[in-house]
Amino acid sequence: MNESGACILRKDGTVLLECAHPGFAEARTLLAGCAELLKSLPAYHTYRITPLSLWNAAAAGHGGEAILAGLRRIARFGVSPELEAQIRLQAGRYGRLRLHGAAADPAARITLQADHAALLDELEQQPALAALGLRRTGASAAEAPAQLRGQLKQELARLGYPVVDEAGYREGQALSVVWRGGSASGGPGAFALRDYQAEALRLFQGIGGSGVVVLPCGAGKTVVGLAVLEKLQCETLILTSSSTSVAQWRAELLARTELAPEEIGEYTGTSREVKPVTVATYQMLTHRSSKTGPFAHMRLFNERNWGLIIYDEVHLLPAPVFRATAEIQATRRLGLTATLVREDGREGDVFSLIGPKCYELPWKTLESAGWIAGVECTELTVPMDAALRGRYRTAGAKEQFRLASVNPAKTEAAARLVAAHPGAAVLVIGQYLDQLEQLAARLGAPLITGKTPHKTRVERFTDFNEGRLRVLVVSKVANFAVNLPDASVAIEVSGAFGSRQEEAQRLGRILRPKNGENKAYFYTLVSEDSREQEFALHRRLFLTEQGYDYKIEPAEPEKEATL
Repeated sequence: MNESGACILRKDGTVLLECAHPGFAEARTLLAGCAELLKSLPAYHTYRITPLSLWNAAAAGHGGEAILAGLRRIARFGVSPELEAQIRLQAGRYGRLRLHGAAADPAARITLQADHAALLDELEQQPALAALGLRRTGASAAEAPAQLRGQLKQELARLGYPVVDEAGYREGQALSVVWRGGSASGGPGAFALRDYQAEALRLFQGIGGSGVVVLPCGAGKTVVGLAVLEKLQCETLILTSSSTSVAQWRAELLARTELAPEEIGEYTGTSREVKPVTVATYQMLTHRSSKTGPFAHMRLFNERNWGLIIYDEVHLLPAPVFRATAEIQATRRLGLTATLVREDGREGDVFSLIGPKCYELPWKTLESAGWIAGVECTELTVPMDAALRGRYRTAGAKEQFRLASVNPAKTEAAARLVAAHPGAAVLVIGQYLDQLEQLAARLGAPLITGKTPHKTRVERFTDFNEGRLRVLVVSKVANFAVNLPDASVAIEVSGAFGSRQEEAQRLGRILRPKNGENKAYFYTLVSEDSREQEFALHRRLFLTEQGYDYKIEPAEPEKEATL
């Protein structure tokens, strides 16, 4: 027991962290590695220690005893015997099961090796595993068809037993990939990997060939992907979230490596090239001509002998891509993301099918080193007028959220914020097209939505990056994989209910390093006394976990009373 500890740990794995405690920062850093943030109230943050959070910690090399030692340092009333037992149990389960290629026929069969025969005795009773063809071959070994490798790992994780996959990977078709100007470690004229990028590469290699790297927007996740490609020297399929991101990956490949333009293919709605390095969108892979029709472009996974598949923005992986990924477990896989949070709760499938988290660096650590901008986060409450308040009171829950989100008073609040940052590059981001059209008209700024032609998008993003446009109004199309290095102010006028994922991505739009004081500003406009405030509290969870503090202020300061 540590009577001065910053946390109270409950036996069900819930952790209450006191925000005003002197040990708050240390405790928050420790909890980020082994727990999930659930709530971020002003006085206390609430975390939950889960099996998945413990498996990821174990995959990163933090065993149960190390986790417990850290928790004892920060726990005011100690760690209950029940919680200690669960932490040892769940962290200890990582590594108890390992997959290998079957000695007799590794191409057709895989071997599941347990650390003890009793574990296989237990698993042998599971009908779902029997349906996957798992058959006992020894006291602590069983075999299954190699093509069911992914489904087997998914099912075992669902049963509470994560698998360390050591069944090996095919090399794929060789491809010469050379850094432009020399070695990334510092050859003549070459760029150098940042220390954390080199560490992410090292840990990905150490984990065996599949895993997820978590870094904030602007920290150079793309460079980590290129470094893995250069290290493996093989043909690669890169999947990302939009055609804009496809163009950015192509530009990075050409700028950073000696790959020729004809060696890089773009697989999008306007271009369907399959080359030694192919960059495609998730939308193309999941496109079908009818609701029940086949996914015609899923064949891309088998178009060439890929040695590596990179899943950019892996937290966006659609369900059909999960299914396809389950079938290609012999191909090395790298996931890149700013956040492992998925609003559909399928983080466990990312763990099973892409790989465990092999590297993560706290956003504030990168900020203190100057690799990303410091951000001042402010939530501004906007009043609703009497007419809107009347409609709000009689509306259903879903409509109440929409009415609060599109509150017309937000338009003038956004205009005041734009005026308060003269000379800054400002993004105004929202969810509802009618609201965004009104904002664009009021601000005299161009609007980019999902309906904006790709060529027009590129032109407007280019004008913004080169300073010809100071203000840009964007819909959710700008949430992901858009390179806007000079954006220093983001004004969020509406969002997708309580999406933590979206909040993290939107803040990411302004994180790239800035000249001068290296500072950016993130504003969220929220209608006061409304359901929108409840969802805003949830949206902030991920960023609060990363160390960002939100000020909450009225959108318009109260006017002084006159006599």
